[in-house]
Amino acid sequence: MLQIRPEDIEKKSFEILTSKMDEERLKFYSADELLVVKRAIHTTADFDYQYNVIFQNNAIESLKHCIQSDSMIFTDTNMALSGINKRILTGKFCITPHCLISETDTIEYAKKNNTTRATASVDLAYQMCDKKQGSNNEKKVPIVFAVGNAPTALIRINELLYKYKPDFIIAAPVGFVNVIEAKELIKQSNIPAIICDGNKGGSNVCAAIINAVLLQMV
Repeated sequence: MLQIRPEDIEKKSFEILTSKMDEERLKFYSADELLVVKRAIHTTADFDYQYNVIFQNNAIESLKHCIQSDSMIFTDTNMALSGINKRILTGKFCITPHCLISETDTIEYAKKNNTTRATASVDLAYQMCDKKQGSNNEKKVPIVFAVGNAPTALIRINELLYKYKPDFIIAAPVGFVNVIEAKELIKQSNIPAIICDGNKGGSNVCAAIINAVLLQMV
């Protein structure tokens, strides 16, 4: 059994997972992209992520720019919200991420419109952004969606592209119903995105992706 100091456990974990990765995949990604892929593997212990993470339209630099530009970040679950590194995101960049899925307004909106709470939360997220932009002398407010559970959130984002175009999307819902189809919509949109292709993903993966980028910025 390895005797490792607590502060060295993560470093050793990354050394081990790197040694077990496909050498061709290590060469496939850029250095910054590889850090994201490795953190997804580290979070899940699932090496399939070395094959299914798609970086679309200069994804890493686009997300960094959003973070540096006082973006509004919305997750589709409180689990993803809890997993984001607030020490960096809020402490360094003064951004407070949001999850509207359990808010009273979201629940009432979903009931009124006979839709899912994830769909309703996208609509209400855009309303929040409109208010912030209006109070900020019309300055463009970058919008980031981190979706790890609800494909209906991605579907709603796509439906509203005629009116709203988010600046970045993490498309990582997990499951079997409309998951692959919803991710395909994001691929076709050509919006800067990090997409976990196929059925895999999850709230923990969403948070891990954001954290992997945040750690590159400190």
